[in-house]
Amino acid sequence: MQEPEQRLLLLIDDEPAQCRLITALASREGWRTIIARDSESAIATLGTRQGMQLGAIILDQWVPGDDACSLIAELKARRPALPILMLTTSASPLLAVEAMRAGATDYLIKPVAPERLLQALRSATTRESDACELQPLTEKIGATLDFDSMIGATPAFRAALAVSAKAARTHGTVLIEGESGTGKEMLVRAMHAASPRSKTALRTINIGSISSNQIESVLFGHEKGAFPGAFERHIGALQHADGGTLVIDEIDRMPEPMQDRLVRFLEKGDVQPIGARHSFRVDVRIIACANAGLRDLVDMGDFRADLHALLAQTQVILPALRQRAGDIPALARHFLTRIGEQPGLRALGITDGALALLAAYDWPGNVRQLQATLFRAAVFCEGEALTAQDFPNLSNLIGEGNRRAPSVTDGAGVTLFSADGNLRPLEEIEADVIRLAIGHYRGRMTEVARRLGIGRSTLYRKLSELGIDNVA
Repeated sequence: MQEPEQRLLLLIDDEPAQCRLITALASREGWRTIIARDSESAIATLGTRQGMQLGAIILDQWVPGDDACSLIAELKARRPALPILMLTTSASPLLAVEAMRAGATDYLIKPVAPERLLQALRSATTRESDACELQPLTEKIGATLDFDSMIGATPAFRAALAVSAKAARTHGTVLIEGESGTGKEMLVRAMHAASPRSKTALRTINIGSISSNQIESVLFGHEKGAFPGAFERHIGALQHADGGTLVIDEIDRMPEPMQDRLVRFLEKGDVQPIGARHSFRVDVRIIACANAGLRDLVDMGDFRADLHALLAQTQVILPALRQRAGDIPALARHFLTRIGEQPGLRALGITDGALALLAAYDWPGNVRQLQATLFRAAVFCEGEALTAQDFPNLSNLIGEGNRRAPSVTDGAGVTLFSADGNLRPLEEIEADVIRLAIGHYRGRMTEVARRLGIGRSTLYRKLSELGIDNVA
């Protein structure tokens, strides 16, 4: 079978080390990189034969400096269909807004993880999605730090928060499972903030972004001369996190030899760097995150059963956004409030038609993708509220025929009618209303009782009668 033609990437960057890194990463995805060291060379490249075959541009903001947005606008004017990704060390939302308005497809904060860079490049150039408004731009808005700020009334989501809040007060290992974008990182931060270790270090390593032959060194460290290329002693993540918490993200991608080494650590608590003669004990809490269900991997023989048992002392499963569509209106309004607080943006409402459109989409990127979509729409919105017209690519993806009509219950998250068209029992509706109130007022039971017009003791009695877990 004939190999597909290699795609061309224009990298506008003057840092040799970063150029080598991006070139190597892009080559994994079948890209050949052309490097331009300054703005003039980049613009000139567009007019060459190779320039006419470009599939994407990556621009480091430091090359043009304050004129980065002007360069983006110039590149976009010459090649409107070409995706442009901007790299920067600035976390300023205002710069993100200006870059997007100038024509940037995505905005990446350095140091950017390899998988994040490849994901952005992948998403920006995937023809079949045709959804430039759906790019991951969540880096522009700070992550949630506490349980009170996590929005959702769906029972499965509230149950996950309840388990997490209880586990936060302990020192045991925790396994958090959920698709990419469901909020695992935010949940980890909330757990750490509520834990006895909140004043200590919180460190994260991502197994998916580390080559398999380096994972042991990253986790356990190594001594000078332990292996070819070990020119200096390296302290591992477990030792760095001593007294605090270490998050091992994408643990479902950990190679089997390292699974065995991690089992021994969890059983004994001892760390022995590569090449060291002796081990030493550390006090580290492990929180593991997985995009795939580890139990399924165990059943297939791809993950050690004993490691799964050690990690899952407490197990939290975050539901996908398509499984909690009733939370979309509350999430949308919450994100719009936060987006409106960013420099260069303003507070916006959202219409029922727009909410119906959002609810009709499957959201493969989950909550992170919803936030990014709202951010992008808010940047370009000229009215006082987002409408369905502010999500043109989303409308194309769904199609008019698949869009359900807006309902007065969409924003409430309470269904009055059953699938057969009859009213649901009052007890079920009451239970949903109480769950909704608990989610809306973020578990503050005194406020829930006051808003429902009942006493706190009555509220707890109803929780017991209706079989609703107390998630306060």
